[in-house]
Amino acid sequence: MNSKQILDREFLEIRAKILEVAAALDRIERANGDVAGDSRMALIADAINVIANDQSDPIRAEKIQLLFSRDYDEKWLEEFALTSKT
Repeated sequence: MNSKQILDREFLEIRAKILEVAAALDRIERANGDVAGDSRMALIADAINVIANDQSDPIRAEKIQLLFSRDYDEKWLEEFALTSKT
């Protein structure tokens, strides 16, 4: 498929997801309390900035995934009390 065909197929779903994110942020803003110092809000803002500012970047999804990912830790098995099957 070409880019127009993909846009035709995915536009309504993209629009719905953007509205869902906006609605969630509106609910947070309207609720009692303050999350301005919460690092998760900064991550969300960073992810939105990647989408808004890197419009011609073909790896936006990768950048956003890395924003929300932990750094690799070689001792992750021990940290989560898991054992290797090998």
